[in-house]
Amino acid sequence: MKLRNVLFATALFAATTPALAQTIDDTIKPPVLRANVSVAGDVVRIGDLVENAGVAAQIAVYRAPDLGTTGTLPVAQVLNVLRQHQVIGVTTRDVKDVTVTRLARNIAAKDIQLAVAQALAHRGGLGEAENISLTFDRDLQDLHLEASNSGTLEPTAARIDPRSGRFDVTFEIANDAATVATQLRYTGIAIETVEAAVLARNVERTEVLKASDVIVQRRPKAEVGTDPAVRDQVLGMQMRRAMRAGQSLRVTDLAKPDLVQRDQAVTVIYQTAGIYLTTRGKALDSGTEGDLVNVLNPQSKRTVTGVVTGRGQVTVQVATPTPVYVSDTSAISSNDTQPAPVSVADGSSNPQAPVKPE
Repeated sequence: MKLRNVLFATALFAATTPALAQTIDDTIKPPVLRANVSVAGDVVRIGDLVENAGVAAQIAVYRAPDLGTTGTLPVAQVLNVLRQHQVIGVTTRDVKDVTVTRLARNIAAKDIQLAVAQALAHRGGLGEAENISLTFDRDLQDLHLEASNSGTLEPTAARIDPRSGRFDVTFEIANDAATVATQLRYTGIAIETVEAAVLARNVERTEVLKASDVIVQRRPKAEVGTDPAVRDQVLGMQMRRAMRAGQSLRVTDLAKPDLVQRDQAVTVIYQTAGIYLTTRGKALDSGTEGDLVNVLNPQSKRTVTGVVTGRGQVTVQVATPTPVYVSDTSAISSNDTQPAPVSVADGSSNPQAPVKPE
């Protein structure tokens, strides 16, 4: 009987020794204050602040900072809170302040805007995402979500009214900590824009545009129509009509500059094979390069038509007769070689008629 009790006591001691050793080991390790703390939830626990906090580790002592932000706690305040929960003898290692950061999934406003534009692309008459301009009903700001929202920003619904441009887009983000995904909804107005050349000042009809007259801006496609002019197209071009500063230019508003003006003295070039002759004339029409204009020769008072080939210059192409070469003369009739008829006194032109002697 005594032997059985000894064996039972020995077995019980052996079974409890590891747990006892662990308890002793935990008791021996001193609690150490952390200088930098990161939490995923909305509270800060003693175990977040202190290493080797033991059974007090799960006690909540502070509210966590806002999502994606960092707060600071003075060490003296932290130690006072720990003593209230019987956590004493904490090693501070000369730490003066404890910083606490709330972990978050941060989505920048520009990324949200891009996601909405991509969801609306090619819907309701809109074009590419990069050409869509968005105005949100609420100011768009950076988004901070719980760190458990690790999924991608997936559009689940996208609607737009082609007439008003109003849109309604819904996204879902998968959440690791919940079975229900996080939903985000954005509404506002979307319009398609294009890059357009815009006048920097008022211009008059027939003015020729230079670099300082034009700036580049994105304008609604409905404003500039289907033929917006780009900056490189308008430089050196002539206005077809007067326009105000701030108006966007269309291709139809522009023309090649007139190189010849009506009533202008011009150089007239007569050109043909082997001949190049210049004289002065007066333009009766205005025209740009390649246009046909009439020019008056002030000496002969004759009017000629030529092509505008330069500033104040009109070229007249003189046609050169083309000779006809006959290689076989056998086909020519003998009658074709007879001398021309000779008129006689009676007025007859018949070469066979006898000539009466006087």
